[in-house]
Amino acid sequence: MKNIFYISILLISFSIGTSFSQNFNKSKLDKLFDVLAEKNKAMGSIAISKNGKLLYSRAIGYSSISGNEKIPSTATTKYRIGSITKMFTSTMIFQLIEERKIKLTSTIDAYFPKLPNARKITIGNLLNHRSGLHNFTDDPDYKSWMTQPKTHDEMLAIISKNPVDFQPNEKASYSNSNYIVLGYIIEKITKQSYSEALNQRIISKVGLTNTEVGGKTTLSKNESFSYQFSDTWKQEPETDMSIPGGAGAIISTPTDLTKFIEALFAHKLISEKSLAQMKTLKDGYGMGMFSFPFYAKQALGHNGGIDGFTSIVGYFPEDNVAISYISNGQVYPMNDIIIGALSIYFGEVYDIPEFMTFALKSEDLDKYLGVYSSTELPLKMTISKENNLLIAQATGQSSFPLEATAKDTFQFRQAGVVIEFTTEKNEFILKQGGGSYVFTKDK
Repeated sequence: MKNIFYISILLISFSIGTSFSQNFNKSKLDKLFDVLAEKNKAMGSIAISKNGKLLYSRAIGYSSISGNEKIPSTATTKYRIGSITKMFTSTMIFQLIEERKIKLTSTIDAYFPKLPNARKITIGNLLNHRSGLHNFTDDPDYKSWMTQPKTHDEMLAIISKNPVDFQPNEKASYSNSNYIVLGYIIEKITKQSYSEALNQRIISKVGLTNTEVGGKTTLSKNESFSYQFSDTWKQEPETDMSIPGGAGAIISTPTDLTKFIEALFAHKLISEKSLAQMKTLKDGYGMGMFSFPFYAKQALGHNGGIDGFTSIVGYFPEDNVAISYISNGQVYPMNDIIIGALSIYFGEVYDIPEFMTFALKSEDLDKYLGVYSSTELPLKMTISKENNLLIAQATGQSSFPLEATAKDTFQFRQAGVVIEFTTEKNEFILKQGGGSYVFTKDK
């Protein structure tokens, strides 16, 4: 069964037509980020550029919170960007293709013959998620070892322990395993570490001053921790960066990410032909790139999520506009923040959220506490409290805070979850993604 509390980090799906104004209301965008900061709804950084010129940059929140000691984030604070790393990996693979050191049709048995289906899986299959290699981050034990360092051989063994999910090119299914393998292949071909190849092939060419392969977070290097909000901001565990490799190990800033994607679309890193292959979508996946609709426009780019970080970078070719946002702590969904930023930039009608809350004392929450079951979903939901905050936890999943928004109504905004209690019936209705599920308190 799918995890109904999975937090989507994909962008916008509006379909109505609209006109776009080039009037850019910077003060309104400032107000959006002011209220996000004041209401503890997000921490992070944004950059918007056009024709290679930075038009807007803003950072809110903190890179580190330790008791009363807080380090404010700045435009040069470096964050983990997660799967946006895949765009960098894909770019380097296409550089190697242009250098005739590899082909899209090359099979991976030349590099890793022990991987499942190695004689059938091609470089192209890895790039557009059509390999069938199982996504190791979906494994139930992943969180138990994600903070521990792993060697290449250990990671390959982890990827190999599961049979393929399907035969190559049979269909598409997102898998971090694909880009772990691609990162290792870059190292084998270049005889460099992934970090060295990245520095030589992209960072030095574009002039990315705040981008590198990450390690353990170091505050003295202006790097950021990530957080989850549960009454206060609480630091998230750190994935050991030996694990995500070419799938998610880069740290960067929004300004650097806009520079990177602008250089990519200006053919400064790969040829026009290679870029065309990279952005050609099949079953929703390009080769290291997705499409993000915003009203009648389409951006191309990638998003990411690792630990408590979420990120996105997108480029609107018709407008020569690049946008990137990286969050190290979110309550209000990143998707909604990007919708707001783009609406303000393109002059769309947009009301800045007020974030009205319904104040409750700790004793007011007692009537909601208990374990609830549903005949519609094969899981139980435990409702507990932490001071004056309600906490929910589904079977086998992480707990998450519930924000009171009205009488007997609570939300978990990141996942679009709404829970409406009917205490006289000892039940609640869970709403998410258009679905509605009744849970009844166990006796």
